[in-house]
Amino acid sequence: MEAAQALRELMQLSSQITSAVVLESNGTVLAASSTDPASVDALTASTLELVAAASELGSEGREVTRVEVELDEGAFFVVRDGGRTVGAVTGPNPTSGLVVYDLRTCAQAIDAPEAKKRRASRKKEDTA
Repeated sequence: MEAAQALRELMQLSSQITSAVVLESNGTVLAASSTDPASVDALTASTLELVAAASELGSEGREVTRVEVELDEGAFFVVRDGGRTVGAVTGPNPTSGLVVYDLRTCAQAIDAPEAKKRRASRKKEDTA
């Protein structure tokens, strides 16, 4: 699935997420929920800065897979999975586990082969 489609599905599925961005491993924006370039740039920069700050706190060689920051007016989540980084902003008091699950699902859906629809098998006619 393409990143834009995965992000659209995330935004439809999660009522707690107000904005989100999907980044490639090198920081390139693959998809964003906003069409405002300044908002996309701000969310992208915040996502990358948060991952960098969390990386400095961890053991060398260990990859940051999840960061969560809760503020009075909402929360900021970053999930990294499969070479993708998804950053998202929520309203106040989000259900953390559910938001993280939704972000991880979004990241994993990108470039994953879509399930093929199976055709119903035709019933063979009896020949007498």
